[in-house]
Amino acid sequence: MRPSDVLIKPVVTEKVNKATDKFNRYYFIVDKKANKLEIKKAVEDFYGVSVADVNTAVMPGKAKFRFTKAGFISGKKPSYKKAIITLAEGETIDLYANM
Repeated sequence: MRPSDVLIKPVVTEKVNKATDKFNRYYFIVDKKANKLEIKKAVEDFYGVSVADVNTAVMPGKAKFRFTKAGFISGKKPSYKKAIITLAEGETIDLYANM
C-alpha cells in the first residue's frame, strides 16, 4: 500500500490536541486493512518523522436515527480504524502546514 492509501485523515479535536501537547501523540483514521508496520512506515514517509509507537483500535459503527415527516429514518454510520501514533522525543508534525 502507498502511504496515501494507508493514511485517510488526521483527527483534530480538543482531546487530541491535549494528547499531542502532553504525550506527543497524533491520531489518524487509517485503512482498515493496514497493520501497525504499514502505518508506521506511512507516517515516517509522509511526514518525515521517526515513530516510537503505534497503537490501533477499530471503532464500531453506530446506529443513527432521525425523525422526519415521513417517520423515523434509521441508518448506520460505518466503522473505521483509528491509529494512535507516538513520536520520538523532539519530533513534531505540523498538520496545518498544507492548508
